[in-house]
Amino acid sequence: MLTSLIVVILGGFFAGQLTARLRIPALVGMIVIGTALGPQGQNWIHPDFLALADPWRTLAVMVILMKAGLGLDAEKLAQQGTVALRLGFLPAACEAVVVAFAAMGLLGFDFAHGLLLGCIIGAESPAVIVPAMLRLKSLGWGVAKGIPDAILMGSALSDVLLLLVFSLLVTFLSQGAATGFRWGIITLSPVQALPFQMLTQISLGILIGWAWAQMLVLLLARQNWAQSAVQEALVAAGLALLLVVLAETLPIFSGYLAVMATGFFLIALDAPLARRLRHSFDGLWAVAQIGLFVLLGASLRLDVLGNMAAVGLLILAVGTLVGRGLGWFLSTLGSNWTWKERLFLLPGNSAKATVQAAIGAVPLSLGLAGGETMLALAALSILITAPLGAWAIPTFAPRLLDRGEVDPTKVSVAQKVLILAAVDTSPLAPIVLAKAAELARRSEREVIVLHVRQVEDPQGEAQIYAQAQQYLADIRHQVLIQPGVVAETILNIAQTYSATEILIGKRGHRPLAEVILGSVSQTVLETSPIPVLVLEAKDAIAASPQEIG
Repeated sequence: MLTSLIVVILGGFFAGQLTARLRIPALVGMIVIGTALGPQGQNWIHPDFLALADPWRTLAVMVILMKAGLGLDAEKLAQQGTVALRLGFLPAACEAVVVAFAAMGLLGFDFAHGLLLGCIIGAESPAVIVPAMLRLKSLGWGVAKGIPDAILMGSALSDVLLLLVFSLLVTFLSQGAATGFRWGIITLSPVQALPFQMLTQISLGILIGWAWAQMLVLLLARQNWAQSAVQEALVAAGLALLLVVLAETLPIFSGYLAVMATGFFLIALDAPLARRLRHSFDGLWAVAQIGLFVLLGASLRLDVLGNMAAVGLLILAVGTLVGRGLGWFLSTLGSNWTWKERLFLLPGNSAKATVQAAIGAVPLSLGLAGGETMLALAALSILITAPLGAWAIPTFAPRLLDRGEVDPTKVSVAQKVLILAAVDTSPLAPIVLAKAAELARRSEREVIVLHVRQVEDPQGEAQIYAQAQQYLADIRHQVLIQPGVVAETILNIAQTYSATEILIGKRGHRPLAEVILGSVSQTVLETSPIPVLVLEAKDAIAASPQEIG
């Protein structure tokens, strides 16, 4: 088991990194290495470890849906009106029905078995869509109209709908009849009860998510049970996973929707806690996705795909272009979306992976007619749409969406944080370097140590290299020695390397306001577009006007 864990984690990591460096989505490498290491390939993954695929999938989907909830923007969703709700029902329902009719014509299924296949294929993959939409939000694509938020919410609701219909059909087809709903003298058939089940699952999922968010705030923010970000993430992840387990035991609410709602309500209840958890769950997803996609690749039945490839591709194409196309049109009808933004739904809202892996084999395990065909088409949908969606979303977003202002309170903004420490050969250099090291350790920043050479001074420059190594030994840094005008060179290097802050020393002990016009520190303060910290020999720090603002 431990050997299999090592093989899965390291193999998945390096395969993902390799494909990412080739500008191919990392999940492609993870799925491929999983297939190569699993029973279809070298069989290096122990069967007992493969049996962990389902619980690992549950854990990974929990993590990604918590990330989705922590990244939702209530204001943008409100601006969209009913678009997000319609995206949660119409595309999935239309695709499932169109796939059902296609299966009747191409595979000889009856409507019930065809609709069962439609539910399997029509479900959207949170493991592909959620990180891609959060990435778009961090870059600003489509955020002005809340397009990523609408897709995130719609994909979660659509999975609730299709999983409910799927469970109803499985019960009906495996037992010959499905039990309805009875309350006193009122008796409803399964079809009649379905809208009430959906309403109950969604309503209770949202309500329980709100209660869970309140509990997390009480435990982590008010009573301070956790003393670090790691402990906060441990408690939040444990309670979120408990929601999923409870939903499986008491299927009266959607556990995954409750997890997403928990993250959503946390933003309103305690934004600082939500920000810390957002970063922590980013780290959890980095590990969870490796096991998810590697085990997904290892579980694929490639041997059953051969004879179904052509028909399967046709069914997938018809379901997506006709079924989902109609659903997308109806969902955005009357909205302020342009035709380009509507077209973005094709790459942005079509990826399939986790749900298909979870339920694709259920009909076969129950001995239902066409079960092997359904499993093959589920595997085919994963192999085609997951890599294609992961590639197409970042590729077409800049072409089809407008770029807006990023709200860092709703999503993790990935950017390199770099400190430029400008030093000379005076005793001020150690003070500047010590402060640069202190700031860098607080937030994992990198440091560029810049010395602008005025005259040749090999001994002084060697001293700067030695001091940088001494004070920044545990910080990623580099030393630059450049000739030129001091203030101008500092500002040019800051712009070239996209520094986020400048540290500089000031000679003398006069107040900063009395520094003579034309001095290096004063010139940098007056002209720098980024914050500047000026340090004196007594370690008094003054902030630039940009930082004060």
